[in-house]
Amino acid sequence: MTIAEIAKLAGVAKSTVSRYLNGGSVGETTKLKIERVIKETGYIPNTFARSLKAKKTNIIGTIVPRLNSYATSQTLIGIDEELRYQNYQLLISNTSQSLEREIESIYSLANQKIAGIILLATQITDDHLEAFQKIDVPVLLVGQQHEQCYSLIHNDEEAGFEIGRYVLNQGHRKIAYLGVTEKDIAVGVKRKLGFQKAVQEVKDCQVNYFETSFNLKAAITMFPEILATYQPSIFVCATDNIALGVLKAAQMEGLHIPEDLSITGFGGYEITEIIHPGITTAKFYYQEAGVLAAKKLIKLVNGDEIEKVTVSNFDIILRNSVDKL
Repeated sequence: MTIAEIAKLAGVAKSTVSRYLNGGSVGETTKLKIERVIKETGYIPNTFARSLKAKKTNIIGTIVPRLNSYATSQTLIGIDEELRYQNYQLLISNTSQSLEREIESIYSLANQKIAGIILLATQITDDHLEAFQKIDVPVLLVGQQHEQCYSLIHNDEEAGFEIGRYVLNQGHRKIAYLGVTEKDIAVGVKRKLGFQKAVQEVKDCQVNYFETSFNLKAAITMFPEILATYQPSIFVCATDNIALGVLKAAQMEGLHIPEDLSITGFGGYEITEIIHPGITTAKFYYQEAGVLAAKKLIKLVNGDEIEKVTVSNFDIILRNSVDKL
């Protein structure tokens, strides 16, 4: 069923139906005719196509590095719920952690006349900044921060400090910190920086810093060598995924958690509560952050002012994976 067919059945001009569907002024009698035909035919407007034809769309593009991530999926749920509430549509572009595809997605979405872009970035390069300048579309970063961009970030540095302080208060002084590449400023730099600030407040603390990937299997592979050569009392892991890998590897070695080895993570993934023992972690509220990101971007789309950087909340969730020495 098309607009032209609706117009024919209602006995009105096609432009009148189009004006009605877009919220324009239509006489009451004409309005009732169109509504009756729409109800009888079960017509559903193609809002995507209508948006592409309009000067201003109601589509928000969201670029994500990967879909098989708890943090990403929860953030998307929050974004989608808020956009739906405010009568916007969500269009997702997955880059599979490819920076080249990320840049391509920025230009591609802009060419599709979307109203704005939410970018769940892992890093911001000169190519990103060039793309932001070339497209006439408001952009909001989620998870990363840059002085030239509007950003919504998690309080990674403070979370790192609080995890560090808790671990140290539990008596741990021989620590393995298992992080990720420093190209990821939020996870690779700020969480570690916060942890280092906590370590500086105590004496006689030995910390060895290691780098792995976000992949759980990579942590499992690295674990035996770190344990054998360093023998820490605790693994502080930059993500819950890494912590889960360490937990699995420790159990494969026949170790008991936390009696033989303690573990902490970052993220607050649901599985860290379900498994035994539950993992102590810094919980970020990804879904709430998604809602807030959508609200902020819609304000930018409407030309309203927002603060350059918005910081979301976190909590330290204490479970059974850390022993007190």
